[in-house]
Amino acid sequence: MITFANATHEFGIDLTSEQLTAFDIFYRELVAWNARMNLTAIIEHDQVVVKHFLDSLSVVPVLRNVIASEASPRSAQDTVRLIDIGTGAGFPGIPLKIALPNLQLTLLETTGKKVDFLKHLITTLNLNDAIAIQARAEDLGHDAHHREQYAVAVARAVANMATLSEYTLPFVRKGGVFIAQKGVNVEDELKQAKRALEILGGRVRKIVPVQLPNLEPRHIIVIAKIATTPETYPRRAGTPERKPIM
Repeated sequence: MITFANATHEFGIDLTSEQLTAFDIFYRELVAWNARMNLTAIIEHDQVVVKHFLDSLSVVPVLRNVIASEASPRSAQDTVRLIDIGTGAGFPGIPLKIALPNLQLTLLETTGKKVDFLKHLITTLNLNDAIAIQARAEDLGHDAHHREQYAVAVARAVANMATLSEYTLPFVRKGGVFIAQKGVNVEDELKQAKRALEILGGRVRKIVPVQLPNLEPRHIIVIAKIATTPETYPRRAGTPERKPIM
């Protein structure tokens, strides 16, 4: 894990020995469970480190800025409530929780077996203030316990920004942010999502380039929640993907 530890310095992250051990356990559990179910196509150690762990942790610098703004004028030890939409095997939520233990984390995933893995991982890694929920974003986004209750929503899904915005922004309270992890070409995608963002109450705050070892440049898109999302959104299950707001 020495290479991994050194690589995290690029994001201003100094992991403790306990945190490095947690990532090592995460990797071993991922491989073990993946032998029984399809969690990820990426299982080779170095690939997991770069494409899952480091990719997830690339969000930390942006997230720290959010935490800093959330903490003032309150104590810097106050928790920030974050939801990871379509987390799959726990990315980026679990790595973010390991690196930033004060996060109050909700992992949202539709597949029951993946949720079983996430619950096992939460217990195995002893992650306090972390839960895994099996539900669709279109349904949970109308639940009063979750709707507009989060300071941050993150998503690493491959859906277009218009669809992702409809999945995520209903969870973000006014003044919070939606953080999307995207690939190389983001400008055209953001142009196509302009109307969706306006309707859902979002506005592009910034685009942060990210360079991971031996991979094409990626981008982190930060969307500020500037207005309340209309009650009709998200639309019923499957609609945001089939008919994105354009």
